[in-house]
Amino acid sequence: MAAKPTNPRPDAQKSPNDEVSGDDPMTDAEASCLKTLAEEAHEPEAFSEHLTKAEASKRIAVLRAKLKLFSGPPHAA
Repeated sequence: MAAKPTNPRPDAQKSPNDEVSGDDPMTDAEASCLKTLAEEAHEPEAFSEHLTKAEASKRIAVLRAKLKLFSGPPHAA
């Protein structure tokens, strides 16, 4: 009898808090993404070279949400 997969949807996005290697340093790709998002959001202080994977993932999610709000239509007064 074959073992059931632990993640039935491998394409499902992981939560930043579910990061298995969250204490590892962020990857070059995460650093590049975070730096770009921080610049676009006018929040350069959101970027640091010394973040863990979990910290970087959380900051990326926050900045993406912020930029998504900025890109929407203006609200009527």
